[in-house]
Amino acid sequence: MQTPPMRFRLVSAAAIALVAAIVPLAAQNRAAQRPTEIPKIQFEKYTLPNGLEVILSQDRRLPIAAVNLWYHVGPANEVAGRTGFAHLFEHLMFQGSKHTPHDSHFQMLEAAGATNINGTTDYDRTNYFETVPSNRLELALWIESDRMGYLLDSIDEKEFANQQDVVRNERRQTTENRPYGNAEEELVHMLYPQSHPYYAAVIGSHADIQAARLNDARDFFKRYYAPNNASLAIVGDFDPAATRKLVEKYFGPLKRGAPVPPINVQTPKITAERRKVVNDRIELPRIYMAWLTPSIFKPGDAEADIAAEVLGSGRASRLYQKLVYEKQIAQNVDASQQSVGHTTTASPGPTGVFNHREFRMDHDRCLSEWANPRHSPEIL
Repeated sequence: MQTPPMRFRLVSAAAIALVAAIVPLAAQNRAAQRPTEIPKIQFEKYTLPNGLEVILSQDRRLPIAAVNLWYHVGPANEVAGRTGFAHLFEHLMFQGSKHTPHDSHFQMLEAAGATNINGTTDYDRTNYFETVPSNRLELALWIESDRMGYLLDSIDEKEFANQQDVVRNERRQTTENRPYGNAEEELVHMLYPQSHPYYAAVIGSHADIQAARLNDARDFFKRYYAPNNASLAIVGDFDPAATRKLVEKYFGPLKRGAPVPPINVQTPKITAERRKVVNDRIELPRIYMAWLTPSIFKPGDAEADIAAEVLGSGRASRLYQKLVYEKQIAQNVDASQQSVGHTTTASPGPTGVFNHREFRMDHDRCLSEWANPRHSPEIL
């Protein structure tokens, strides 16, 4: 017997009410509070002649070293009809390069005692990382440099097609076949217009992934995965002078790529509330509410982080206390801030009936109460 699809609602707010209310208050309180001592992290930063930015930070407490290589490329650099390339390369980068055997990346590093081996993709960057015993730092630098300089030598049509299938299956697992996955993607579409670089999903669409050709991928890699579009961070137990020589040995010979054009885009303001109901085969409805928030490290970004923590992070948060414990109109409430937007989500309470209007009023009331300038700094 088929169960009729449930519905859940998406709401995108017109104004950044959360940040607008809190930023002036936070500025007033900062003036009255004693400055907090910020921990100092000692580091050295320099640039190789080929443009690779290098950051070294020595920490002798444990006999390990972490290597983290960031490429300044993500879905924001992709064009319509060619989405998902940055994430696709996140997979291809672990399949081997010219001087490393096929599919041996994890095997070589784990055999050397490495941990935390992975890669991630976000809208504006892709990074690859591993933590190795101090005496195996050279292995990690060699592997990272080889796939930066020689990845394309090992990718053929068969390997490329295989990873296309892997990524499409991952999309099914994380979006189409996961409860509420389609709603989360649609929420982003409501925040940004189709012409905006953040409109497309990080993983890309099925159509674009399947339509990609090996030559398209080669061009994308040559354009963005060059030393002058990357930053290498090495942190841990190492000798700085010896490590500088290793970085020069393995990354110095790699050729500088063409200049990467900057992304010039303006995010249009949302001037009116937007609502959408997404149908899906789920047991319980869920409501999402989202606001555009300041970019990372811009004024208001830190305040929005704190606001999300206080309002909806954990069972002691304001929204959880009000909506789950006190009013019992939701089973769970969560709030998060990602320097592109603030999102609050909730599922229905014990009755299974979800009153989204009541939820919205209580949500807004919590925001207003928390941003009340009469509150003392201790309460905030």
